[in-house]
Amino acid sequence: MLSKKKTITSSEKGNKMLKYIALAGNPNSGKTTLFNLLTGSKQRVGNWPGVTVERKSGEYKKNKSIMIQDLPGIYSLSPYTPEEIVSRDYLIGNQPNCVLNVVDATNLERNLYLTIQLLEIGLPVVIALNMSDILEKTGKVINVDKLAYATGVPVVSMSALKNRGVEEALKKSIKHEDNEHLVHYDTRLETALTEIIDVLGNTVPERTAKWYAIKLFERDLEIHKQLNLSSLQNKEIEEIIAITEKIFREDAESIIVNERYNFIGEIVELASNDTKELRFNLSDKIDRIVTNRIFALPIFALVMWLVYFVSIQTVGAIGTDWVNDVLFGELVPNWANGFLNYLHVAPWLNDLVINGIIAGCGAVLGFVPQIAVLFVCLGILEDTGYMSRVAFVMDRLFRRFGMSGKSFIPILIATGCGVPGVMASRTIENEKDRKITIMVATFIPCSAKLPIIALIAGAFFPKTSWIAPSAYFIGMGAIILSGIALKKFRLFSGETSPFIMELPSYHMPKWSAVLRYSYDKSLSFIKRAGTIIFVMNILIWFTSSYNFSLQAVDASQSILASFGKVLAPIFKPLGWGSWQGTVASITGLLAKETVVGTFGVLFSNYKEVSENGTEIWRQMAGHFTPLAAYSLLVFNLLCAPCVAAIGAIHREMGSLKWTWIAVGYQCGLAYVASFIIYQYGLAITTNHVNLSTIIATIFLLLGIYLIVRKPKKREKPVVNLSYSKISH
Repeated sequence: MLSKKKTITSSEKGNKMLKYIALAGNPNSGKTTLFNLLTGSKQRVGNWPGVTVERKSGEYKKNKSIMIQDLPGIYSLSPYTPEEIVSRDYLIGNQPNCVLNVVDATNLERNLYLTIQLLEIGLPVVIALNMSDILEKTGKVINVDKLAYATGVPVVSMSALKNRGVEEALKKSIKHEDNEHLVHYDTRLETALTEIIDVLGNTVPERTAKWYAIKLFERDLEIHKQLNLSSLQNKEIEEIIAITEKIFREDAESIIVNERYNFIGEIVELASNDTKELRFNLSDKIDRIVTNRIFALPIFALVMWLVYFVSIQTVGAIGTDWVNDVLFGELVPNWANGFLNYLHVAPWLNDLVINGIIAGCGAVLGFVPQIAVLFVCLGILEDTGYMSRVAFVMDRLFRRFGMSGKSFIPILIATGCGVPGVMASRTIENEKDRKITIMVATFIPCSAKLPIIALIAGAFFPKTSWIAPSAYFIGMGAIILSGIALKKFRLFSGETSPFIMELPSYHMPKWSAVLRYSYDKSLSFIKRAGTIIFVMNILIWFTSSYNFSLQAVDASQSILASFGKVLAPIFKPLGWGSWQGTVASITGLLAKETVVGTFGVLFSNYKEVSENGTEIWRQMAGHFTPLAAYSLLVFNLLCAPCVAAIGAIHREMGSLKWTWIAVGYQCGLAYVASFIIYQYGLAITTNHVNLSTIIATIFLLLGIYLIVRKPKKREKPVVNLSYSKISH
């Protein structure tokens, strides 16, 4: 392990004047708002090496020599989630000059758990009591001086939302070099930790010695591997732990957790004028309604309907109409066509640019306004604290069906992208629950699926507001029903893992943070359109314009048509068994946005296409029935995700066999769901029952049976009951 000076010098590449301030805090503590205030536009956003956890860093806008690192929002430094691992590795490995710990003043006791762990590391820490303005309205007070005395670090009362106390917090972080004292626990535990430090000797830096001792006491396997201690050292440390466990009559990890909370309790009692946990009363009153057992789900359904109505049907639709009809319908094609004619390019190149690249990418980029508005809405829900309530409500629902509320966190993340959603399943300790979550997380509509939803809703149901949000609820329904059914198989049966999370106080959204969130998500979508979708559109144009003899032909005689016609009969029972619908769905396995891009390229080759050459709604409406289009939508929502997400599934499953099981289940469920919807819809609209309707009924009854059947009793394994452990 490198010392503090050496590590920083290496990362600074010779610039010794730079100072590094790390922002650490719980989710929803206001850390991101503070980061945006300090850095302004001087930010760099990417991913931490080796993981898809977002990395944000930037220069302090008033001083380029101050570098701000925004660590992921976490509740602790235990190595269970990618976010916790990233934060811990950064703090220990990079050793920033100071950690600015953002604490939600309205949830002091719970936020201090992370604070205590930061103090254990031994790095300089400054506590920023955020949302102090909200706390003041409740009449409750935190004595800043007493809190500073108890923790041994500077404490600043702050409101990032109102930009109050922000500069003072940063100034103290820049000047603060060492904490007044280390965290002290029960004398018996301190004695054990001191003995472990003696055993370690010079193996670890003096500043972080106590933190390493605590980690070894907790039997942290990662730290054991990292330190590579001798067998004698390991034996002595284990003896110290065993003796301490006998004294406390508890396991080592429980001893540490209990001591932390005892210490936190003393701090809160000293610094607060109320021995009860500091809360915001208005939040409690609102929660009585939005988390009510009866009203919670209807309110959630209403909120999501409103979100999709605003983003897909109204505000977002206005922007999309302009982009489709004017920007990519007239301006860009006309300009490109005129420029290409001026250059006297070959006809095939003109066709590639106009009907391949512009038509395909334009069809996808046309939905950027709707995506931007959607993420503004979701950003508001996240910033106000409502999405945390949704996770709480879903835990109550999921647990009733045998799944953990922890499964909702990956599902929530998957609304942005399926890849980090799948990887977030690492937070679930129960291996069987984790596998179920991996298999079902991508059923939720991600940003890549939004253009498909908008296309079907706009082309076939322009006056029906429930179509777009129904896609969200179909995804949620597939997740819940799949969880019920899968949990009854022996492969997935077992106890559900517990779920603990913090409900932050409600507050007004920070509009700059919401707009930045929407901007980042929209930009990410545009970048995908400019890379894989761009390449795919060229490939689709070529295969839809030429035959196997490389002769220019009508799209119906092309390579793509030949390939699609072979597979089209498979999808005929779903109502969209044309080669166009088939190849569009297959290309969606590379990137879901490509489905719309494929239609944009294919329908631009039709003679009856409108003059602008890119608007495909009219051609779609003339090629599919509304029922078939909805069946197409359901299939693409539920079938296997893009290649990148499938790769994430393989990494998390750690097995090619389990990857095929997951992908097979997703595609199978998508096919059966679309089949049932189309066949029953056809029977209702035509008042005619045929063999396909009967088969659909059999599938439906089989699905109901798998959901309502009683799980098989598991054989009780022969175990030594003295080693049984109950998790609370």
